[in-house]
Amino acid sequence: MNSVNTLPGSLEKIQSTVQSPHNIEAEQQLLGAILLNNEVFDRVSSIINSDHFFEPVHKRIFETSASRIGKNLLVSPVTLKTYFEDDEGLQELGGPAYLVKLQGSSISSFAAKDYAQMIYDLAVRRELILLGEEIALNAVDIQTDNGPDEQIVDAEQRLYNLSEGGKSQTGFQSFLSAVTDAVNAANLAYQRDGGLAGISSGLADIDKKLGGLHKSDLLIIAGRPSMGKTSLATNIAFNIAKSHKKGPLPDGSEGTINGGCVGFFSLEMSSEQLAARVLSEAAEVSSEQIRRGDMTETEFRRFVEAAKTLESCPLFIDDTPALPISQLSARARRLKRTHGLDILIVDYLQLVRGTNSKDGRVNEVSEITQGLKAIAKELDIPVIALSQLSRQVENRDDKRPQLADLRESGSIEQDADVVMFVYREEYYREREKPGDHDLEGMLKWQQVMESVHGKAEIIIGKQRHGPIGSVELSFEGQFTRFGNLVKSYQKNIESDTIF
Repeated sequence: MNSVNTLPGSLEKIQSTVQSPHNIEAEQQLLGAILLNNEVFDRVSSIINSDHFFEPVHKRIFETSASRIGKNLLVSPVTLKTYFEDDEGLQELGGPAYLVKLQGSSISSFAAKDYAQMIYDLAVRRELILLGEEIALNAVDIQTDNGPDEQIVDAEQRLYNLSEGGKSQTGFQSFLSAVTDAVNAANLAYQRDGGLAGISSGLADIDKKLGGLHKSDLLIIAGRPSMGKTSLATNIAFNIAKSHKKGPLPDGSEGTINGGCVGFFSLEMSSEQLAARVLSEAAEVSSEQIRRGDMTETEFRRFVEAAKTLESCPLFIDDTPALPISQLSARARRLKRTHGLDILIVDYLQLVRGTNSKDGRVNEVSEITQGLKAIAKELDIPVIALSQLSRQVENRDDKRPQLADLRESGSIEQDADVVMFVYREEYYREREKPGDHDLEGMLKWQQVMESVHGKAEIIIGKQRHGPIGSVELSFEGQFTRFGNLVKSYQKNIESDTIF
């Protein structure tokens, strides 16, 4: 308790000894350049704004100049004089004559960007000092409503916003620049396995339909319980993580050229259960056998070998339940910063919490989907979120899901770039089994079951980048594994090859 009592005094000492970084001369000379040549403002306005100036009078001069230039009006000591005749701060510096002095101390217009960047950097340093002091003061105040966890998340969010502050205002770019980016993306797709523009899911038919998993996209995988949503997401995560490969990028830097680092938020299942599913797929041992420990010696060895192989896979699991969207965002940013992050998976959307549940569930889900889309754009990665469907699917004869079945909010459909539904007819047909006395019905049922056994349908209900439609996959329930379905013509080719 003694250390807590003395900390505020220490903070006062820090505040009195730490000088706020600033450069008055740089501010004066940049403002002088704007007063001398108004075109300089256009060169620096994407880097700084009035809040970045340390001297309050300079802040007001920049604000007034920005307002006039925005209206295509001239800015000069004469035109600004009217606005500052009663300005007490300017009077202390010498009155309107100070504006003339600024113009006289102007720098070359070619150096304006460098000066603007210097003023911006000093402003960021001042913000860091203030943020550090505020974090310390909040930590000292033990009566505050925010606990340590919330304070950490808030601090991380503000630091991230501060770090990204200079990157958001990119403004217009030339068509040449845009074409260059497009050619680089096409070149990566050409060199990548399968010729995909995005990350390969490991499922060829889905990749063909989507062109891979694209950066900054929010993809929704939806379905009723027991359809295999988590299994599909787990399979995709495993496929991407095991094919992860680094190499030189077109810009000369080192980065991911195939597969990727995967972050998996498992809000429903524990990390142990999720790992068991991945191992079941890799070792080809039934997940039920793994859970019971009922394995032969050969199966157990295969299981252990698979575990050793997967040790180095860049797959990171967070199984914290009921995570707020703000904490989920903070943890995703932290993972990208510490280990790298190429794709994020959230299982599942309805288990994420909004910041204010009092606004109603529809608004809360809307906040969550917007938050997930923001993560995808901020971190420049695809985000896959699983979602439940409403029960109205069960009331229809055709159980294939539709966009209208998305539960609780239309914002899921609105914010998502891709919406996919997992549908397994076998699940519903199993429940239509006739009684043993109905021999004709039993025969028909067995024929239907044979035609749908081991198959799953992925229905693409929405896609911003391409067509909608259906994709058929194989599904091995004992290994909870989706795979590429071998078509009939492929079977014929294989038969011809064998004989």
